[in-house]
Amino acid sequence: MEKKDIKKVVLAYSGGLDTSIIIPWLKENYNNCEVIAVSGNVGQADELEGLEEKAIKTGASKLYVLDLTDDYVDNYIIPCVKAGAKYEEYLLGTSHARPCIAKALVEVALKEGADAICHGCTGKGNDQVRFELAIKAFAPDMPIIAPWREWSIKSREEEIDYAEAHHVPLKINRETNYSKDKNLWHLSHEGMDLEDAGNEPLYEKPGFLEMGVSPLEAPDQPTYITLSFEKGIPVALNDEKMSAKEIVLALNKLGGENGIGLLDIVENRLVGMKCRGVYETPGGAILYFAHNYLETLCLDKMTAHKKQELSVTFAELVYNGQWFTPLREALSAFVDKTQEKVTGKVRIKLYKGNMIKAGAWSDYSLYSEEIATFGEDHVFNQADATGFINLYGLPIKVRAQVDQRNAKKN
Repeated sequence: MEKKDIKKVVLAYSGGLDTSIIIPWLKENYNNCEVIAVSGNVGQADELEGLEEKAIKTGASKLYVLDLTDDYVDNYIIPCVKAGAKYEEYLLGTSHARPCIAKALVEVALKEGADAICHGCTGKGNDQVRFELAIKAFAPDMPIIAPWREWSIKSREEEIDYAEAHHVPLKINRETNYSKDKNLWHLSHEGMDLEDAGNEPLYEKPGFLEMGVSPLEAPDQPTYITLSFEKGIPVALNDEKMSAKEIVLALNKLGGENGIGLLDIVENRLVGMKCRGVYETPGGAILYFAHNYLETLCLDKMTAHKKQELSVTFAELVYNGQWFTPLREALSAFVDKTQEKVTGKVRIKLYKGNMIKAGAWSDYSLYSEEIATFGEDHVFNQADATGFINLYGLPIKVRAQVDQRNAKKN
């Protein structure tokens, strides 16, 4: 579609630096087009305050704020927890939020009869891929505008200059200009001093951490929690029934208070570069740990090992923006099958950034104390091991015999 034909644009709007200046930029560069801002609420809390006033003031005709929190937790976060999906230790906080937001964005664009969808992702990042692949899955012919791939702005400092020149209100300043992404699952920090891999993150600096405290500042007494699962899904915390979203939010508080869930990582981005970031994922870290703990009781060896292997593929698909693909759906079906008997509860001790196992119980546990005991038992005949080892080691024995025979010939 030609620029002149674009009359109405739906913008993925967070109210942050990028999307704030995109509204006046779109109107300047796309024939004073109508801009409809859409903010997907995935739990970014205070970042939503005053968003409508700000969007309208900077030129948008209206703002949709869509409550996606339950959808996000139930249909994106929990499938990843069940899969044990981590990308290089990263718990996918930005990755699985994007397809959730993008799907809702398309729904608004189609409802409004928009000519194009716009996002504020940079040309260096992964999010441009995540947004655009999701958009293509639901509106394959929809034009997509990505200002970072068009405009002459080269840095966040120049973005601030543009904002100031166009009287766009900002919540950041030049001294605290970390690039952040926040939702109910995590908070990421990138840029500034973190761009030097030799710099230690300022965990103890007031205002740096937002979801918790440094392990050094955590209480001197441990906190015990009990998590209950049904078919791999968290259903209760400390024996109190809750929704998955309520459990994540409660664990964020408990984990944050105990310095849980900090990750400093140099990750391999989809676009080919390495990028350093610091992530806060207090509740998520606990959920992954607890779920894996329960699986050690409930999954047989072959299923557990294959699931662990496929979790890497699952995480790569999510990280690379391929949520809405046949392979991800097929892997989710596999995961759901493995979770049919992952039901039970685990107790965990939280202490100064550490998660310590403190007990696990399941009616489907494959662990048998009677079989595994070092004491006297009446179910395991140790003499059976002789025949097992002879058969299991037969290929090794035959190869050694052949090698010895040939060595004598030489």
